[in-house]
Amino acid sequence: MIQLSGDRPQRRPRPGAAGGTRPLPHPLTPYDELIVNFCPTGMIPTKAMTPHVPVSPPEVVDQACQALDRGVAIVHLHARDEDGSPTYLARTYEDMILGIRAQHPDAIMCVSCSGRNFPELERRSEVLELTGAARPDLASLTLTSLDFPTGTSQNEPEMVIALAEKMVARGIKPELECFDYGMINAANLLITKGILGPPPYYFNLLLGSRYSVPATARHLAGMLEDLPAESLWSAAGIGLFQLPMNTLAIAMGGHCRVGLEDNIYHGFDRGELATNQGLVERVADITESFGRRMADPVRARELLGLAPSASPAQTHPALKAVG
Repeated sequence: MIQLSGDRPQRRPRPGAAGGTRPLPHPLTPYDELIVNFCPTGMIPTKAMTPHVPVSPPEVVDQACQALDRGVAIVHLHARDEDGSPTYLARTYEDMILGIRAQHPDAIMCVSCSGRNFPELERRSEVLELTGAARPDLASLTLTSLDFPTGTSQNEPEMVIALAEKMVARGIKPELECFDYGMINAANLLITKGILGPPPYYFNLLLGSRYSVPATARHLAGMLEDLPAESLWSAAGIGLFQLPMNTLAIAMGGHCRVGLEDNIYHGFDRGELATNQGLVERVADITESFGRRMADPVRARELLGLAPSASPAQTHPALKAVG
C-alpha cells in the first residue's frame, strides 16, 4: 500500500524543551523530490489545434531543453514526420534524443511504443534498437487495449509481453502506462512472472480520458492501493484535468506528467491556449509553494534505479556536432 503523509508518524516536541513547543515537520518533508515527466507533443495535437505544439525535431529539442532548464527530469517523446503525422522511425527519435543530450547529457529520455497508429511489433519497437547516446532510458508500455475518442490503442497480451521483454533485454525500463484498474492488475501479473525487470517500477497513471478512470482524488487513491510496494507513481490528467491531477500528485507524494500532449489549454474556460513552458512553470510554482523540491535528472535516475548517463562524447561522437 502507498503511504501518504498522514500515515507517517510525526515527532512531538519534548516536554520542557527550551523555547517552548517545537513545530512539527512540514507535511511534505518525508517525500522525495518530485520527478516531472514532460510530454511536449503526443500523437494528437496539431499546429491547426495550437501553434505552440512542437512537431519537428528542432522544435521538440528547443522546448525540451527549456523544460529541463526549469527542472523537469524526463522528456516523453513522440516522433512526427515532415507533414506532422506520427511516425515510428527510430532515426527521427535519434535526432531528438541527440539534440537534447547535446545540451543536457543527463536528461532521462522516454520514447513512445504506442499502438494507436502502428499495430505491428516491428514498427512499435524500432525505437528500442537505438544504441549509444541515442538509446532511451524509458519506453512507454500500455498494459492493455483501450479506447480513445479518436480510436483504439491495441495492446494484446502477447504484444505487451513482447515489447516488455525487448525493453528489458536492451536495458530500457518500461514506463507502465495505466488508464484503468485492470492495467494495474496486468502489471502486477507481469511482475510476478519476472517480465518487467527489476524494481523500482515506474507507473504513469493517466486519469480523465472519456473511456478511462475518472479524474478524481477518490479514483486516484484507489489506483494507488493496488500498486506494488517497490514502485514510483506519477499522475497525469487528460485535458482540463491536468492541473487537478498534477496538484494531487504533488500533495500526495507522487510525481507528475505535464505538457501539451495531454492538454492544450491553460484554463478551465478553454479561452487561452497553453504553452509547454507555461505548463511546466505552473507545476514548478505549485511544487515550490508546497515546500517540495524538483528532482534533477541525476537525482531522478537514482530514484528510478536507472544507470548514470554515459559520457555523450565517448558513446556517440555525433553529439559533438549537434547543437
